[in-house]
Amino acid sequence: MNFTKSIFYFLSLVILFSCSNKDEKIDFTFLQLNDVYEIAPIQGGEYGGLARVETIHKELIAENKNTMLFMAGDFLNPSLLGTIKVDGERVRGKQMIEVMNAMNFDLVAFGNHEFDVSQKDLQKRLNESNFPWISANVKLKTKEAAVPFYKERNGHKEHVGETFIKELIDADGIKIKIGFISVCIPSNPKDYVEYGNMFVKARASYASLKDSVDVVFGLTHVSLEDDKRIAEIIPDLPLIMGGHEHTNSNDLVGNVQISKADANAKTVYIHKISFDKKTKKTIVKSELKEINSAITPDEKVAKIVDKWQSILNLKINEIIKNPNEVIFNAKTPLDGRDTPIRSVQTNLGKIITRAMSFGYNDKLDCALVNGGSIRIDDQLSGNLTAVDIFRVLPYGGDVLKVEIKGTLLKRVLDYGVKAAGTGAYLQRYNAEIVDGKWLINNKVLNENKVYKVAFSDYLLKGFDIPFLSDKNDDVISIYKPLKSEISFDIRKSVISYLKTLQ
Repeated sequence: MNFTKSIFYFLSLVILFSCSNKDEKIDFTFLQLNDVYEIAPIQGGEYGGLARVETIHKELIAENKNTMLFMAGDFLNPSLLGTIKVDGERVRGKQMIEVMNAMNFDLVAFGNHEFDVSQKDLQKRLNESNFPWISANVKLKTKEAAVPFYKERNGHKEHVGETFIKELIDADGIKIKIGFISVCIPSNPKDYVEYGNMFVKARASYASLKDSVDVVFGLTHVSLEDDKRIAEIIPDLPLIMGGHEHTNSNDLVGNVQISKADANAKTVYIHKISFDKKTKKTIVKSELKEINSAITPDEKVAKIVDKWQSILNLKINEIIKNPNEVIFNAKTPLDGRDTPIRSVQTNLGKIITRAMSFGYNDKLDCALVNGGSIRIDDQLSGNLTAVDIFRVLPYGGDVLKVEIKGTLLKRVLDYGVKAAGTGAYLQRYNAEIVDGKWLINNKVLNENKVYKVAFSDYLLKGFDIPFLSDKNDDVISIYKPLKSEISFDIRKSVISYLKTLQ
């Protein structure tokens, strides 16, 4: 009897000791994208493509079922597809939602470009999405108050949360709850959007969440400097998955890792994470993975992408043949990002305005285009196709040859400089300011002279520069190109010019 009791006591100790030393670690994976405007591969098919990303996604799920797919903002706009009309209505990100639904995104953050589309179109995209959205600092303005954005289905409103919680369980039965916070940069003011203070809302949402979960992560769309400040304010975040810059980066502020992938899925971040329930310690191991032509596209997602690309190619073929032909190799990235293109002269802006002059056999004094018409918000490098140029200038439009008095030309150029930071900033060819004086084709601007200037037709409508229109007496004449001329569409001018540089 005593022997039996001893054996029982010994076994109890062994079991107790084993339980006390049980591994309480759980592993999970995050797949991060940010700033994705194109569903298909870019740069002649070399990089990107959401069907390729889905292949990686499925491989990660096969490796660990606790894999989550994220978008850190900016996906509804800008895109070339978004500008075309299908059934009489502009697409405005519908193609992106359809692809993302097929990929089963786990969580997306609002980016500033989500508010490029109208409130009506944004609401449609929210309603169509099968995945959750998150933001602590953007709200929908109504007559009564600012309220959370929402999805509406069958008359029922499902509000976008300021925070998000996901429960994970592994094969050993280890369970944890992980939480997410998100804020968006207030760089795109719209009448229907209210932006709360990013830092106040980030701290408040973290405080409301931290006692309900085991660990909290960030999913943000702000500048890197803002992410770094959030990391200082909330030092217990193991990882902030961010967007906005378009260029990959990985920074450490204290113990907070801040990771951003390249725009348009040229790269993605794979974060393999281990959390110890005993010690509450989180270990993050991250890999920046290039999405390229070596990755076989997922068939299901590829079918949706191909459907939309066929629609796009039909539209482009109405303007130019062989849209996927490589027309230029950009060894130096051509900068079409929003902030530079609306603030300083960029190499892409120079190419576009140079091409505008080329369209008239350079029988002009200078060429001007508003930075806001350049909509790619990205850098182009490597092999470029006609489709890439359509992505840069999705709205097209005529290049007009305008005879204009020097007094008005000076006012226009001065206005463009003062408009730095807005869409009215002018990218220029053969017009530069030196020692406070404007030089046109290397000669000081003569206010009494009549100049021949290439303008994008949008500029002559008076939207960006109110006093520049065909109604101004200092506009002497306007030549509108024939459909057979390359200046009939600014994109044809750019494509034709780039072909001469090969």
